Amino acid sequence: MSKFPKRQFESAKEFINSKARELERSRFEFLFENGSKENVLRHLITYQNEDGGFGHGIEPDFWLPHSSPMATWAAGQILMEIGADKNEPMIRSMISYLVNTIDIETGMWDSVLPENNEFPHAPWWHWHEGVQENWMFNPSVELAAFLVHWSTEQSNAAEIGWNTIAKAVNHIMNKSEMDKHEINNYQQLIKIIKPHESIFDNKIQYPLKSVSEQILMLAEKCVDKDISTWSEGYKPLPLDFIDNPYHPLCETFGSLIEENLNMYIKQMSDEGIWDISWSWGSYPEEFEIARRYWKGIIAVNRYKQLKAFGYVV
Repeated sequence: MSKFPKRQFESAKEFINSKARELERSRFEFLFENGSKENVLRHLITYQNEDGGFGHGIEPDFWLPHSSPMATWAAGQILMEIGADKNEPMIRSMISYLVNTIDIETGMWDSVLPENNEFPHAPWWHWHEGVQENWMFNPSVELAAFLVHWSTEQSNAAEIGWNTIAKAVNHIMNKSEMDKHEINNYQQLIKIIKPHESIFDNKIQYPLKSVSEQILMLAEKCVDKDISTWSEGYKPLPLDFIDNPYHPLCETFGSLIEENLNMYIKQMSDEGIWDISWSWGSYPEEFEIARRYWKGIIAVNRYKQLKAFGYVV
């Protein structure tokens, strides 16, 4: 295990404090410096709209100020990270937004909104007719897990969540391959819904254990196992699916895990951070701002992962 110099971690901290968004600064403080969840909430609320949904470019690749399910998902992940309570006003408002925007028939929230096109955005966030087919249950299955996690059992919000989960499970159990982002959403479903396993097994056609095994199979199949190609762009890597050394896929991937960790360390800049591996090809000025924001997000997420594997002491 090759630890990296502490000075690089300190350099990353300096970058985050001077160039990242306040939201990433507060997350970094929470994760590494005993910072408070209240401070994270204070910065997160600036992205929330009156309808309870989130927007304002919280996901830096689309700058839609209005609420969207995808931006709300990004906020929900941070709320899960800090262990926010279901009685938190921000969460009650978010749950209301999700209840009011679900398509009950499909069990999905719109992953991309037509309004995206009116603001700077990456090409994959461009809305066109039928675009939902590209996204399917990304992020709907994770949004549904949020509803169950932060709602009272048998409430309307929880039932809406379970309705989506049932549809999402039927979808994944009939798939032989899947995009890595959608797999990640299903992985989060398993993590969030585990305390409700008995309810899951009663309500859903397949037991949670079988769904978990299907997700692991799809993740294993998705990963690029050819190390020589990893630096060539936006590849699905082992650590895209693994957040700690006790994850069941660690045994499956074996030495590829350490190869992936070592690659992150080699790719680290003198500032102790990482650049992104994608570009927009449009809106050049806004893209450079988004790129800087992403550097902060990736730094926080990656140091969190490196810490879990013992690379950050």
